[in-house]
Order: sequence, then C-alpha cells, then structure tokens
Amino acid sequence: MTESFHYRRLVQFADTDLAGIVHFASMFRYMEEAEHALWRAAGLSIHQREDDMGWPRVSASFEFRNPLRFEDEIDVAVRLRDGGRRALTYDHTIVRGETVIGTGTMTAVCVSRGPDGSMRAIEIPAEIVQKLRAVLRRGDDQSP
Repeated sequence: MTESFHYRRLVQFADTDLAGIVHFASMFRYMEEAEHALWRAAGLSIHQREDDMGWPRVSASFEFRNPLRFEDEIDVAVRLRDGGRRALTYDHTIVRGETVIGTGTMTAVCVSRGPDGSMRAIEIPAEIVQKLRAVLRRGDDQSP
C-alpha cells in the first residue's frame, strides 16, 4: 500500500543531545506519535481504558540518513505495510523539507490482556484495519 498519513511537528529542545542533534530514541517517539495521530484520524484510540485489548511493539528499527536539530519542522509519513491477522506493520519516513532524515519500521501485535497481566495475541478486529486504510487512502495530514 502506497497511501500515507502525514504527521507534522517541531523538534523540541528536550529531544536533542549535548551535540544539539536529536537523540536517536526520539525517532521512535516520532514514529509512535504519528501512529497515534493516524488512529485518531480514523476515529480510533490505540488505548481504551475499559478495553482489555493492547498493542505492544514487538519490533522497531530506524535507519538514519541526516541529523535533526532543535526547532526543525518535520513530517512523519506513515504507511501500513501489513495489516495481518494479528499484527500491524508500519513503515515511516521522516523528512525535513525535501531532506530524508531516515526511515523506520514498527510492528505492533494485537493482544488481549488477562486480569493477571498476561497477554495473548488475538485477531485484529476487521473494522480497525478498514478505518486505518480509509484514512491512508485519503492521505490526511495532521499536526499536534
């Protein structure tokens, strides 16, 4: 699927290290923020307090190409690579203007949480994937 959702934000000072460059861990936060914005645009929430469903990350990676600095404006493009039976895999591209900062991938598994805190993978409700894909087809843009 080539359709994407775009999330824009400014780099905050707290995201940077002593060299003034965005710390690597911030890239994963940007990817997750964009995922949550995609869900909100679809009328969903990745976390429902009254629900026992959860979405733990089982894989995340990021390939750096260029640095980011304080107050850079970035765009995080999210694509749903795979909406499988029990997991969602997202591809992310972070850009500043025309400059690609890096690309990343994140996979979350749909789980049911037991009263004892245990988790077991369950099938993703079809309406979740349908709503996410509808937003991706529209190519929505969101800012915090």
